Amino acid sequence: MAARVYLDHASAWPLRPEARQAWADASAVAWADPSRGHREGRAARDLLDRATATAAAAVGVDERSLVWTSGGTEAVHLAVLGAARAAQRRGVVRRHLVCSAVEHSSVLRACERLRDEHGYHLDVVGVDGAGVVDPDAVAALVDDRTLAVHVQHANHEVGAIQPVHAVAEACARHGALLHVDACQTVGQVGLSLEGLGADLLTASAAKFGGPRGTGFLALGPRGRVHALQEGDERQRRRRAGLEDVPGIAATAVALEVARASLQTEFSAREIVRRHLRRRLPELVEDVQVHGPLADAHPGIVAVSALYVDGEALVSRLDEAGFAVHSGSSCASTSGEPSHVLVAMGVLTHGHVRVSIGPETSLTDADAFLDAYAEVVQRLRQSSGVR
Repeated sequence: MAARVYLDHASAWPLRPEARQAWADASAVAWADPSRGHREGRAARDLLDRATATAAAAVGVDERSLVWTSGGTEAVHLAVLGAARAAQRRGVVRRHLVCSAVEHSSVLRACERLRDEHGYHLDVVGVDGAGVVDPDAVAALVDDRTLAVHVQHANHEVGAIQPVHAVAEACARHGALLHVDACQTVGQVGLSLEGLGADLLTASAAKFGGPRGTGFLALGPRGRVHALQEGDERQRRRRAGLEDVPGIAATAVALEVARASLQTEFSAREIVRRHLRRRLPELVEDVQVHGPLADAHPGIVAVSALYVDGEALVSRLDEAGFAVHSGSSCASTSGEPSHVLVAMGVLTHGHVRVSIGPETSLTDADAFLDAYAEVVQRLRQSSGVR
C-alpha cells in the first residue's frame, strides 16, 4: 500500500519532532503553576520566561509584549475584542472597524460581534480576483473614528499576500490600530511586527509545527488589550487563566526550528507550489487555479473544478491516499462555499485547497496530480458529464 500524502498543512502541521521532545521534557519538570513561589513553580516560571523570550524575538517584540493564548482563534478574539475593551476602559470613543472580506472567519465573526452587540460600525472591503485587498479602498474608509483595521498577512484559502505595509500607512495617518492575522506566515515567511507596521499580530503554533492549542498575540507600542475573561492578574491582566507551559515550551522550540530552516523550507515548497499551479490546468479541463502566482504563500494552491462536488472530491482523494481540504477552513461541514472564493468572484464549485509542507516532494505532487485527474474524471462521468 502506498504511503499517504498529507496536503493540509494550512490547517495544521504535523508536530515537529523537536517540539514533541520539548513538550515531553517540559511536562516532566514544568507542570506546576508558574505564578507560585515554591521550587516547582519557579521551575515552571523559568521555562515559561525563556520560551516567551524566544517567541517574542521571533516576531521582533519585547517579551513583555507577548500574550500566550489557547490558539490562533483566541489570539484573534483577544486582538479584536480585547483591543476594544482596552480602548473603552481608557475612554477612547473610536467605534469604527475595517476588515477585508477574505479574513479568517474568526476575525470576521469577532468584528461582527462588536457591530451587533456593541454598536460599532463595520466596513468590509472587497478584494480583486486574486484575493488581494486594495489598500486605497482601505485608506478611503479609515478616519479619526477608526479604532482598528484588520488585514491578514497571507490568505488561508488562496495564499495571497496582502499589502499590509500600505494599509499600515493609512492607519498611522489617522491613529488607528492595525491588527495583522499572521497565523499562516509566522514561522513560514520572514516577518516582524515592526516590519509589517502592525500594532497587533496573531499567530498559531499549529501552523508551523508546534502543538495544537497554543498561540500568541504580539503587541506593538500602541497595541493594548484587556482580558476577555476575569479571574486573575496573569499576563499583565491581558489574559486570565493558567499558562500551558509544556505547550508554550514546545511552541518556542518549533518556532526556533522553523526560523532556522526558513529559507530552505520556503524554497522547497515554492517549487512544488508552482509545479502544481502549472500542471493542474494542463491535466484537467474546466478548472480554475486561484490566487496570485507571485506575492503568494509558498504552501497554498487552491483549485476549483466544474461539474464536481468538492466534498466528494476530498473524500475520493482521501481514499486514494491524499489529505486535502475543501471549502472555508472553519465551515467545511456547513455545505456553504468558501467565503473567500465568493468574495473573489471566482468558481467555487469543486473547490480543493492543497497545502504543501516542507517534506512534500515533486514526486508527491505528481502522484497527487495523477490521482486528482483520475478522480475528477470519474466524478464527472458518474454525474453524466463526459
